[in-house]
Amino acid sequence: MTAATPEARAFAALGHDARLAIFRLLVRAGDGGLRVGEIGAHLGLAPSTLAHHMAALVEAGLVKQERRGREVVSRADFAQARALGALLLEACCAGVGAPPDAAGAA
Repeated sequence: MTAATPEARAFAALGHDARLAIFRLLVRAGDGGLRVGEIGAHLGLAPSTLAHHMAALVEAGLVKQERRGREVVSRADFAQARALGALLLEACCAGVGAPPDAAGAA
């Protein structure tokens, strides 16, 4: 079995409702990001639950974190988000040929 690509890991991380909500909140926050406590307050997530989901988003490369003294500021990785969007749309409207097995069947 092959290892998942970085893109597949990122999409898998966004496949959970809480992580998608966190990521969308950080996108709305922009480059300034949010402190972890602010994210929890906005979304009503318990600190331990939030920590679990934040770790998954950081591991997937979707969120960057920076320590400022005792606080941790989280930001969406906009370059990664753009790359994922581009991956989904790179062959937009190019058409789809017959499946490989259909070529020999008649």
